[in-house]
Amino acid sequence: MKPINVFVVDDDDIYQFTIGVTLKSIPEVGTIKTFNDGAAALEHITVHKNDENELPDIIFLDINMPVMDGFQFMEEFNELLPKLTKRVKVYMVSSSIDPKDMQKAKRIDEICDYLVKPLKSSYIKEIVLKK
Repeated sequence: MKPINVFVVDDDDIYQFTIGVTLKSIPEVGTIKTFNDGAAALEHITVHKNDENELPDIIFLDINMPVMDGFQFMEEFNELLPKLTKRVKVYMVSSSIDPKDMQKAKRIDEICDYLVKPLKSSYIKEIVLKK
């Protein structure tokens, strides 16, 4: 099995650190890349759209970020998806329990699930291993 590439798109440094610790403890995880906003992640994906090793298998995507939030990212990402050489699973992660955010996320087919922070490390492992 090829190592799993994970992108964490979130402007919270503490969250990036804690999810990073969990991801590093999973032997199947290869590369972990972190981005502070959706625009930076999208730029990386666009530049490397033909290089499977540089593309994520899983994205943990925050909603509220500067520059480009999670929903804006998904609009752009959906247009890019047909050009990618691999399937990418996106999990929207937020501290928001606002039903409007949850409903908006559920209406986007490319979002696998809406997860509320803080995430248990056992659940992160479960998500990664069912990739």
